[in-house]
Amino acid sequence: MNSYPDLPRTGRRPRRTARTLTAVAVVAAVAAGGTYAAGLPPFDDGGGPDPAAAATARAFLADWSAGRFPDAAARTTRPGRAEQVLGSFTTGLDIGRPKLTAEDPRDTGDGTVTVPFTARMPVTGLGTWTYSAKLPLREQAGGVWKVDWKLSLVHPRLSDTEKFRLEREETEPVEATDRDGETLSAATHPSLGPVLARLAGAADGGGPRGAVHLVDRATGTVRRTEVSFGGKDPAGDEGPVRTTLDADWQRAAENALARADGKNAALVALRIDDGEILAVANSPVSGFNRAVSGTYAPGSTWKIVTSGALLLKGAVAPDDVVDCPQYLTVGKRFQNVETSEHPGATFRKDFTESCNTAFISLRDKLGEGELGDVAKKYFGVGQTWHVGVPSYDGSVPVPRDATEKAASMIGQGRVQANPLIMASVTATAVSGTFHQPSLVAGTEDTTATTPLPARVVTQLRALMRATVTEGTARVLSDLPGEIGAKTGTAEVSDDQDNNGWMVAHRGDVAVACVVEEGVTGGGSAGPVLHALLSAVPES
Repeated sequence: MNSYPDLPRTGRRPRRTARTLTAVAVVAAVAAGGTYAAGLPPFDDGGGPDPAAAATARAFLADWSAGRFPDAAARTTRPGRAEQVLGSFTTGLDIGRPKLTAEDPRDTGDGTVTVPFTARMPVTGLGTWTYSAKLPLREQAGGVWKVDWKLSLVHPRLSDTEKFRLEREETEPVEATDRDGETLSAATHPSLGPVLARLAGAADGGGPRGAVHLVDRATGTVRRTEVSFGGKDPAGDEGPVRTTLDADWQRAAENALARADGKNAALVALRIDDGEILAVANSPVSGFNRAVSGTYAPGSTWKIVTSGALLLKGAVAPDDVVDCPQYLTVGKRFQNVETSEHPGATFRKDFTESCNTAFISLRDKLGEGELGDVAKKYFGVGQTWHVGVPSYDGSVPVPRDATEKAASMIGQGRVQANPLIMASVTATAVSGTFHQPSLVAGTEDTTATTPLPARVVTQLRALMRATVTEGTARVLSDLPGEIGAKTGTAEVSDDQDNNGWMVAHRGDVAVACVVEEGVTGGGSAGPVLHALLSAVPES
């Protein structure tokens, strides 16, 4: 794809038993993360390794990360073996969508180019396994570069004699209550299944327990433990875990997700004044806790942070004219929904209509790493959060080139978030103060942020309110209360529909929703949030 549109189309501490459940022993491979690799220019050609080799490496990693194993394997010297290994590792180790960070390529002097990378493997229900590896590439006849297939590129210790095995410890279902003492369980609130599974051990700093072991292929003997998950075994029964959740909000959130038409989706609602989480809902109701641990490009909901960065330094004002052309080329062509345009538009109009080209045109108003700095300093994104369950806390890397900087302005490139993060971003934008989100009381808070100036808060609130009354979030305009919102549509890949996003605030509550392959934010996430806010009173 060549555009980034934003409109159509644009505990109780659990008792653990000693019994161990052993997962399928794996043959190989790691899935990697290069969610923005496809379409990026190759590494800069400064007389070093052939840029074509680096481009092949990034394309391979992007396919690997997305689960496109046949495509990834086709970029190797042994496609059949590579496809088998890449698939078996992901399945055998129960890895969700992983993330990979490539470093600069290195010429090894023996006719190969090496691309080091960091692999972050999310093991479902346990945590993330992080390690470093190297991707070798060799030039083939005709000047075509291929990944020189070998098991060690998956993981340095993977070999013909040793493989990996995942072991989990069985736990009893956690017992929990909401903020008022009402019992919560996967039976009464099905969407809480993946949340309560990770709440196990929250009070003791642990979580579900397990490990990835390196084992002898022939005998199954454990050679070493690569990574362990979970904390100490809790001593005794101290009663149900009291959470910050609100049973009414949780029920409303689960019911609202029915409007996602069976698509993978997630929703978070939290209190603006203290960050306490009122609802966490996931669809499907079992498996991955995408609401808290998911990694998504936030699309144009990220324009809240981008606008905050621009307004902070006085680089733009709401009434300034910032033209919104159909196209803008920054290394690649960016466009608006259906190549729409708004000649002579003000920045307010650009925000409410989510004009990609206008925001990208302002990229030079911000320093290379300034967007990430603002996200961390004012919004807490990228700092370490202690929510009460394992969470992904966002990433806004310094752009590697002009194209990636342009993409980051509109929540694409390597910007990563999830509904928890975007609900928190919304709460910070409209209150001026970041509060670390929490699911249980007494969680450690190591974050350090600076309040947004009052003038910036006023401007952001006005922009979000206008988006409801006259912009892309009009789906919420018939609801009572001074609701403010922002839509978002995030590209995923050429063979997948866009993810739909919407964030909103009303009273003391901020909410965020993502619908995978929802096509547009207003059309997919919009009805979900409308159903949610219709079902609960303003607080």
